[in-house]
Amino acid sequence: MRLRHLLPFASVLLVPLTAPAQPADGLTAFEVVRSVLQHPRCANCHIPEDSPRQHDTGVKHAMNVKRGPTGHGAAAMECTACHGPQNLPPSYGPRVPPGAPNWHLPPPETKMVFVDVTPAQLCATIKDRKATGGKDLANMLKHNREDKLVGWGWEPGQGRAPVPVPRAQFVAAFKTWMDSGAPCPAS
Repeated sequence: MRLRHLLPFASVLLVPLTAPAQPADGLTAFEVVRSVLQHPRCANCHIPEDSPRQHDTGVKHAMNVKRGPTGHGAAAMECTACHGPQNLPPSYGPRVPPGAPNWHLPPPETKMVFVDVTPAQLCATIKDRKATGGKDLANMLKHNREDKLVGWGWEPGQGRAPVPVPRAQFVAAFKTWMDSGAPCPAS
């Protein structure tokens, strides 16, 4: 008998505390994701060509630097020859190359191009496992949340503008976009 008295309340107990993400939420969240990925801190290395870009203006990298066969630079000119495992202090001077662990570009077969693409193209790229080196969206989320080179974008060192969206907000937006079905903008 007691159970019968509880039945009217059972449906209340099954209502989620938060509503599931909707496609409109996903499109709003993707705009945050897009703004980060197309910021110079990310876009300078996620390029269509083989010469990385640099500075806040995205100019071609000095000294004719090239991607190389693995994304770590050309022979005798690997990225880590100039870019150390961390940013150096300002006392080293104003033109010191930035640094982060495992400094490199994406390899040629998975360039993950973020620059000079539409939001719809960027969205399709992130969802394309061929373009992401086999990473699904859950692994892309983990990459964006945990990778130290990705994290450098928020602490780029002296004279460089950091990504303006806090990393935690970016990761939350990526998750919202993913959880809402990863919708892509129309254009």
